[in-house]
Amino acid sequence: MGVFSNKIHRDELKAGDHIYSWRHVYLYAHHGIYIGEGKVIHFTRGAGQEIGTGTVLDRFIFSSSPSNSLDNPCPRCGDQSSLDGVISSCLECFLSGGDLYLFEYGVNPAFFIAKARGGTCTLASSDPNQDVLHRASYLLEKGFGVYDLFKNNCEDFAIYCKTGLLVYTTISVGRSGQAASFLAATSAIISSPLRFLTTSFSGLTAVGCGMYCLSRLVSDMGVRRDVTKVPVERLVARSGIEPEVGPSKTDKKD
Repeated sequence: MGVFSNKIHRDELKAGDHIYSWRHVYLYAHHGIYIGEGKVIHFTRGAGQEIGTGTVLDRFIFSSSPSNSLDNPCPRCGDQSSLDGVISSCLECFLSGGDLYLFEYGVNPAFFIAKARGGTCTLASSDPNQDVLHRASYLLEKGFGVYDLFKNNCEDFAIYCKTGLLVYTTISVGRSGQAASFLAATSAIISSPLRFLTTSFSGLTAVGCGMYCLSRLVSDMGVRRDVTKVPVERLVARSGIEPEVGPSKTDKKD
C-alpha cells in the first residue's frame, strides 16, 4: 500500500480490518469491517441499496447491495435484497466484483493530504481489533440507527467500529471522508473568498486545491474537536435503537 493505492490481497486480511471497494468506476466506495472466515459486517441503506439519498436519483446513481440476482442468490448469504441496516455478507458479495482495499489509520498529515481522494485513510488511531470486532458484532445485533448519506453512512459505521469516536455536534458532517471530500470540493469551488485574490487560472487552481486540502484535513476524525469516545452499549441505549420488546436475533437462533 502507499499514496497511490490501498489495494491488498485477500490473504493479507485480518479480522478487525476496515475494508472498502469502489463502485461505479470510482464514483463511491462501500465500507465494512472484516470479521474473519470470509465474512464482512457493513451498513446499508436498505431496500437492496448500499447507499442512497432517499430520492428518485438512487435508481440511476447507486447500485444495489447483492451482487447476485434474485434468481441466483449467493449460496452463503442467500437473498439479502430485503435486508437493511447493519448486515453480514460474505466477502464476495461485499466486493460485488470490485477490488479489495484497506482503509488506513494513524497516518500523518502529509500522507493524508497526498491521498487526494477522501474515504481512504484518517489521522485517527484504530483501537485493538478485539474492540473493533465487539462493536461490529454488537451493532449487527442492535443496529446503527437511521442511514444518512452525509452523517451516518457505511464509512461512518466502519470508522466508529475502529475508533469508537462519534461526532457530538449536529451542524457538521459525520465521520465519512467521502462526504467530507464532497463538501470540501464544493467549498473550494464556490465558497472561498480567496478566489477574488487572483484571476489567473493557475492562481484559482492553487487556491481551490489549498481550500480543498484544508477542508478535508480539518474535517478528519483525527483532527476534529467535536468528537468523543462512546462505548457501543451506550451508543445503542442513547440512540434508542435497541428494541424494547421481543426476542433478540440470538434468542431466535436458540
